[in-house]
Amino acid sequence: MTNSSSKTSLNNFLLMLLVTGVVLAAPIIFEPFGAGYPDLLQRFAIFGIFAVGFNILFGLTGYLSFGHAAFLGVGSYTAVWSFKLLTMNVVPAIFFSVLLTGLFALIIGYISLRRSGIYFSILTLAFAQMSYNLAYSVLTPITNGETGLQLSLQDPRILDAKNIAGGLPNTNFFGYTMNQTNTYEFFGTAYQFNVGYYVCGVVLILMFYIAMRIFQSPFGMMLKAIKSNQTRMKYTGFDTRPYLIWAFVISGMYAGLAGALLSITDPLAGAERMQWTASGEVVLMTILGGVGTMIGPVLGAALIKYLENIFSAINTGELTRMLSWVPEGMQDFAVSTVGLFVGDGWHLTLGLMFMIVVVFLPGGIMEGVRRIARLFSRRKAGPVEPPRATNIATAGEGGA
Repeated sequence: MTNSSSKTSLNNFLLMLLVTGVVLAAPIIFEPFGAGYPDLLQRFAIFGIFAVGFNILFGLTGYLSFGHAAFLGVGSYTAVWSFKLLTMNVVPAIFFSVLLTGLFALIIGYISLRRSGIYFSILTLAFAQMSYNLAYSVLTPITNGETGLQLSLQDPRILDAKNIAGGLPNTNFFGYTMNQTNTYEFFGTAYQFNVGYYVCGVVLILMFYIAMRIFQSPFGMMLKAIKSNQTRMKYTGFDTRPYLIWAFVISGMYAGLAGALLSITDPLAGAERMQWTASGEVVLMTILGGVGTMIGPVLGAALIKYLENIFSAINTGELTRMLSWVPEGMQDFAVSTVGLFVGDGWHLTLGLMFMIVVVFLPGGIMEGVRRIARLFSRRKAGPVEPPRATNIATAGEGGA
């Protein structure tokens, strides 16, 4: 038991070390892939947090929520109001976003978790759509409707100095402007380090560590038991509802934190962040990476955002240039066909990729990684010798 515990601790330490190293060195690592610029890296980190939090609910308990976009939107609106009323410092915005989203998740979770299975999923979807419609029309004085909530020069910002001139202020982390980019040179190559990305990256590392601790804690073990056989636990007299509510609240707070970071990097909050498509996107990220795994949701979020950045940017002119090698008589047909899967239609590419993963890798990307690891371990161990045949009669004589 001690050896097993030590091995688990070592694996967790190595995984945490790997995640920390990749996040901190991301501007250098992703530069050759065209993804080393701050805006995209920030989305990697933010939606990684969103997916890790969703995995705490879906991966541990098996409860599939289609309403997590509501928490993403609440976090965004709360952060922008913090900038408008209090200060442009990101710390109060993060604090109030997580707090308010947790209270909102407690209300929704308390009602939705009265049901399970598909009924729970439909309830969360209904709450998310209600939140979207409230933000879009009914709560216009708070959300500014379809225009979205934005900063203005007339905002009080009671904790900031009133010496703003020349435009709107920028969000900052104790004086360090979030969009500030510093250039450093390594081995003759210049790399840009953005303050906003590293704030998001450090938050991702912290949230990943907290999620890892939750997975390994007695609380996490109880959630896994609920996923395994909740009915049996109820028959033994165990009340599973408080554990499910807390898992839902924690997951919602992760989503609220992601929403706050979206507004920190771009001080704008709109009702579109609460649409059902945003909830579906985090489901795709988690399933694509691997439900119930630690690193899988982060990989799924990064892959989807990377492909979105590549395929959605391909227009007809660029596609024609890329397919210039096609014979002239078939070029128009090739451009029109491939054009269905890029640009505005890149979601078709995402759908095909998702179908392939679900059919051939039900456990997501992490299942593929495990299969490759097993294949290499078998090759390293060498061929297994077949068991030798035993002469029963001779064995009997020897035993006698």
